[in-house]
Amino acid sequence: MTTKKVFGAAVVALTMLVASCGSSANESAESTVAEAVGPKVVASTSWVAAFAKLAGATDITVIAPSNLQHPPDYDPKASDLEAVASADFILLAGYEGFADRLKESAGSTASIETVATEYYPDALEAEVLRLATAMGLDTTLAQSNIDAYKATWMTESERVATAISATKPVIVAHAFTGVWAALAGLEPVGTFGPAPLTPEDIAKLVALKPTVVLENKHMPGGSSLVEATGAVQIDMTNFPGDDLDLSAVVTLNADALIANIK
Repeated sequence: MTTKKVFGAAVVALTMLVASCGSSANESAESTVAEAVGPKVVASTSWVAAFAKLAGATDITVIAPSNLQHPPDYDPKASDLEAVASADFILLAGYEGFADRLKESAGSTASIETVATEYYPDALEAEVLRLATAMGLDTTLAQSNIDAYKATWMTESERVATAISATKPVIVAHAFTGVWAALAGLEPVGTFGPAPLTPEDIAKLVALKPTVVLENKHMPGGSSLVEATGAVQIDMTNFPGDDLDLSAVVTLNADALIANIK
């Protein structure tokens, strides 16, 4: 099978009827989509897999379990990598500790795609459409999925902005959570991570007098800053669950912002 094969109209029709699902690597990385059609996709994590789902893929296998605190740190077993050998497409973000092992396990006809994991709507749209094209999927379906995501983003952004309109939080964010400040229509006054905070870093950030620290729940590093400032810590989520639903992550983080910014 060629890696750029375009699937016909019948496949597209089936794709629109079949729900996409990511499997857990704890189940030997076997796809749980019994009626999946189209290219066989193996994704490093649920975040990467969610992009494949938005692009219209249905036969998706996820290597790292989504319930890990930081899925990119997962150490795949040999059984996890069996699916990689028969994949048409292997998707990874590039920051996974096991990225090289995925590439080495790829079959000779597999195409490896590096996915820019995003939540900003415009950046997400460009990446999903790129993937749909690369995988020979229906870009019209992909655009419909993107539009649904963007509608959720707008709705949740307005909901957060309305809920916190009476407050003026001063936000410091982990380097990978700034997007959630943007969801609230706010701009962080400073950032930290992913490297550990040094005493000099803490002093500089304390001087900014933050009232809210947006922490990365997957690789936390701001506890010393929270302790030094008394700021409210809000744990932000980036990796979706087994449903591979990025819109659900947007809503989850919107709820966290509303509950804690008062």
